Amino acid sequence: MVSRFEHPAGGYKKIFETCEELAEPLPATVTGRIPPFLKGSLLRLGPGLFEVGDEPFYHLFDGQALMHKFDFKNGQVTYFRKFVRTDAYVRAMTEKRVVITEFGTFAYPDPCKNIFSRFFSYFKGVEVTDNCLVNVYPIGEDYYAVTETNYLTKVDTDSLETLKKVDMCNYVNINGVTAHPHIEQDGTVYNIGNCMGKGATLAYNIVMTPPTQKDKSDPITKSKVVVQFPSAERFKPSYVHSFGMSENYFVFVETPVKINLLKFLSAWSIRGSNYMDCFESNESQGTLFHIAKKNPGEYIDHKFKGAPIGMFHHINTYEDQGFIVTDVCGWKGFEFVYNYLWLANLRANWEEVKKAAMMAPQPEVRRYVIPLDIHKEEQGKNLVSLPYTTATATMHADGTIWLEPEVLFSGPRQAFEFPQINYGKYAGKNYSYAYALGLNHFIPDRIVKLNVRTKETWVWQEPDSYPSEPLFIQSPDGVDEDDGVLLTIVVAPGAQRPGYLLILNAKDLSEIARAEVECTMPVTFHGMYKP
Repeated sequence: MVSRFEHPAGGYKKIFETCEELAEPLPATVTGRIPPFLKGSLLRLGPGLFEVGDEPFYHLFDGQALMHKFDFKNGQVTYFRKFVRTDAYVRAMTEKRVVITEFGTFAYPDPCKNIFSRFFSYFKGVEVTDNCLVNVYPIGEDYYAVTETNYLTKVDTDSLETLKKVDMCNYVNINGVTAHPHIEQDGTVYNIGNCMGKGATLAYNIVMTPPTQKDKSDPITKSKVVVQFPSAERFKPSYVHSFGMSENYFVFVETPVKINLLKFLSAWSIRGSNYMDCFESNESQGTLFHIAKKNPGEYIDHKFKGAPIGMFHHINTYEDQGFIVTDVCGWKGFEFVYNYLWLANLRANWEEVKKAAMMAPQPEVRRYVIPLDIHKEEQGKNLVSLPYTTATATMHADGTIWLEPEVLFSGPRQAFEFPQINYGKYAGKNYSYAYALGLNHFIPDRIVKLNVRTKETWVWQEPDSYPSEPLFIQSPDGVDEDDGVLLTIVVAPGAQRPGYLLILNAKDLSEIARAEVECTMPVTFHGMYKP
């Protein structure tokens, strides 16, 4: 599961370079045989424009959103990509400069304006970015490219055209939503974001958007808050990137990485700061685990606590015999991992990249077990009685329940990240397999599979090849949980055809086919397979 390769040639720098969009789809050269059940499209999002004129973007999450698509038809494959026409992109193209402040890049005021109009524009407040470079998912019959702000961008998944910008604030009390919703079989979408709670205190709302409406009205307009989680600090909500959902419960992990809202609101327009400047770590809080009933939504007021971790991706969450089991990709300690994702760090030479990663929080796949049935008198003893896990939960004198995880995978500076499962059949259920992108000192260089029961691992890896998050597609006649294929986009900078779609057998990560194109591709974060 640990990387077998070093990257002294620095080929990974290619995935952080600007590329052009395409006028029409490119045919791919197929080796192997494309499984006949692949008939739809693989859609992916990531940054594609890393500077505007001579103004650079500084952070991995700043580049302008580029949507990629691989289409499958009769065993043939084509590749297409287009920039999403967000306000951030269109205005940057028009004014030939960075106009909207991104995650780690401040947009300077318009140099053409005089001091008065600049002064007044400060009072209009922050223009929040709509740069939807993180993911794409369906709501009703529509598809939205998303980031983590209040803006979603409706896209046409065939032509890759941009249709409209939607502001979630118009429908629910939320400051932003994550790029990692949970979507049920019927199309109901759940998401989480921070909000103003009661008495001018910050909180976190879970928002539900219903499936396709009979009257064909937009389901987004019917969104509503299902349940609210409290915030440990009044003006400093934790950064939340995803959440857990089992059949009957939500799990929200409140990490020590905080957004200082006062900094965010005041300093921002005056001082030339960006989103990254507004993060800080609470070094004494540890990690708080919150649970709520799903239907009807009800917060369960128990204090579950663990050692400090950073956490972006939940793998899966399920209930078993009175416990909630939640598997996560953790990063040990309270430091914000995004501090290590500045483009300057990622584009450095290999020895420098390794040196930086030595200082960073260490990745670990962890299983936490949360007891649902709690009695005050059971102080000091482990409440977890599931036979198959070493994770514990212990009641302290003050009523907090201390959670110690079971480690499912740990390798120094070798992260199991961007996790995926057989979501259609096993989301929220007891499961066996997780698939992920292996990061080697933050550089993506392998595809990995983990048996969460036995801890057995499998790896696909080739030298100087940089894959992306693997998506699992179930075989139509599949019986086993891992009967299916994984789809990943690989960049191999040295090759004649430097970008390809790779299809792996999910059982053993053996190659089934690849579809190569004659252009390179930048990094992509998340995406979906649309049948």
